[in-house]
Amino acid sequence: MKINQAFTILQQSGGIRAARIITEHVKKLSWFRVHMMARKLRRGMPVAKIIGQKWFYGLKFYTNKHTLDPRPDTETLVSAVISDCDNNTPRRILDLGTGTGCIICSLVKNIPNMSGVAVDVSGAALRVARKNIVSLGLANLIKTLRGSFNNKKLVREQFDVIVSNPPYIARNDARVDDGATYDPVRALYAKKNGLAAYESIAKNAKNWIKQGGNLYLEIGIDQGADIKNIFHKNGWNFVRSENDLSGIERVLIFSMVTK
Repeated sequence: MKINQAFTILQQSGGIRAARIITEHVKKLSWFRVHMMARKLRRGMPVAKIIGQKWFYGLKFYTNKHTLDPRPDTETLVSAVISDCDNNTPRRILDLGTGTGCIICSLVKNIPNMSGVAVDVSGAALRVARKNIVSLGLANLIKTLRGSFNNKKLVREQFDVIVSNPPYIARNDARVDDGATYDPVRALYAKKNGLAAYESIAKNAKNWIKQGGNLYLEIGIDQGADIKNIFHKNGWNFVRSENDLSGIERVLIFSMVTK
């Protein structure tokens, strides 16, 4: 099939932007393949899931049904860490719920002398993360570990920086778009009105952070006050928050209170 024919079919199904991205990234545009992709677009499947890749913080990441697609909101978290790490001091980073590995890979790529551990409870997600780590040339700097942040013995090392974009959507939240139905459920939804993962991190991450280190969390809309309260009760000190490009409070930063 000629590219202009494929573009027309895809545009009719998913719009100009989707058609442009797919025709730019997919090499073999057979009649069957184009019509299958058009069908997926009509069903609301995100373009990233169709082509298996998404750009994040200037880097290309592989993604599939086992991981969340990297989202622009999460770049706010990456920028916050980079702004706090403005020298060449060696740092170790722990990424809780790494998914594609987009957060830890972007940080290690952009901050000199940084290395760390990417953790996920899903073995399938870790395979995606490892693929991205290798493709970005970071295999010597980032190790992967299967486990849950519900386990306080998850790691024995203490880190300078901990980052997490945990599941934070309440199961009855009607604001979730159709594209999210193609993401793994346990990477999106959390019990206790979306706060369960934060309670686990607040309780256990104090065992994994060095004195003077910071914890960076992505949060959902209007969750800031509740999450700050959770971390305060668990002995953390609130440092600051960061807003995303829409002006929504998206990232909270904590440190451990000095005793």
